[in-house]
Amino acid sequence: MVYKNIFLDTNVLVDIVANRKPFAESSIAIFDYCQHNKINTYSTSHSIGTLHYIVKKMVNEVELRSIIEDLLDTILIIPVTEEILRKSLKSNHKDFEDAIQIISAQSISDMDCIVTRDLKDYKNAEIKIFTPNEFLNALH
Repeated sequence: MVYKNIFLDTNVLVDIVANRKPFAESSIAIFDYCQHNKINTYSTSHSIGTLHYIVKKMVNEVELRSIIEDLLDTILIIPVTEEILRKSLKSNHKDFEDAIQIISAQSISDMDCIVTRDLKDYKNAEIKIFTPNEFLNALH
């Protein structure tokens, strides 16, 4: 399959920015592949805030803000709107934060998949879900 639009979950972004081992290698490979092959890479405004909150304990503030600035130059951000929040609250997904991610990804009409390490909370998503390693394997 040719992928044109993929959604990166917060944990994948954290792996990339914090270089979190052993997960960073596959997440960085996906990010690089998407940039090189002009695949639209999405995440949410909510993910960026969560990313900052998690990674600020590992990276100094000035460097982290610069990294996030660069990230914003390379990925597309889906705003978490009131409509997305209400749909997430009414969804059958057990985890509200994951519901926000799923509903946000589904708000893009031709979203191909979500890449996450959190498969259990995404099992009822109406969109294809991959771990980073599964996505890399699907490319070949």
